Amino acid sequence: MSALSPQLALRIGLAARTLRIAPAQLMPVLIRALKLPLTDQKLKRLTVAQLHAAGQGVFAAQQAKALDQAILYLQDRAGVDIIDPAIPPVSPYREGDLPGSIRIAVASNEGLSLDGDFGDCARFLIYQVSRQESRLIDVRGTAGEKGVAKRLVWRTALIQDCQVLLARSIGIRSVAQLVHLDVYPVTDLLPATAPEAIDDLRRVLRNSPPPWLAKIMGLELTGSAVRVPASVSRTARSSVSFA
Repeated sequence: MSALSPQLALRIGLAARTLRIAPAQLMPVLIRALKLPLTDQKLKRLTVAQLHAAGQGVFAAQQAKALDQAILYLQDRAGVDIIDPAIPPVSPYREGDLPGSIRIAVASNEGLSLDGDFGDCARFLIYQVSRQESRLIDVRGTAGEKGVAKRLVWRTALIQDCQVLLARSIGIRSVAQLVHLDVYPVTDLLPATAPEAIDDLRRVLRNSPPPWLAKIMGLELTGSAVRVPASVSRTARSSVSFA
């Protein structure tokens, strides 16, 4: 069995504590329910019914409330932002520190990976990016959406101070909401970490930013950006493409 990430291990530990059993007792139950490997996406789809069935009597004395709370921990929806130790401390930033910069939100689930969908990612990594420099200035968890009636509206408000969103995917309704707030969503990206994607973006800013992006940054246009076909391999293109 491959090692669990610190974040997944913590979620399983919190769920086990809620159920008043040891993590070692909960692990085989999760494996029966979800099969190996245990991943973030599998845990997010786990239901109370699946957990109870896989428990084979382990949860017979459990109250429904405890099972519900355990599922929230396992799904990373417990209203507690679990800090991922793979994320470095944020850098200090004051408005005006990076002239001509833009603010980027990266949808992420694990560490610094650009691996999240807008609608269900665990957090947004917030970067301030100029042509010369980039800084991770904030990490905004999404656990606070628990109990919110309009989750996507809540998520949109969470990043409304950004100019660009990098995400694996996003729904059409959310695109409209973000564009209305002047947040430009970029999706269908190649696998990358947030720093890799930000470096690719900085190359775009230095060489040939699209008109809308140049306007935001207050740059003079020297050319037009060319969109690279998504079918081209990563060795021949960057992870981020703007048109």
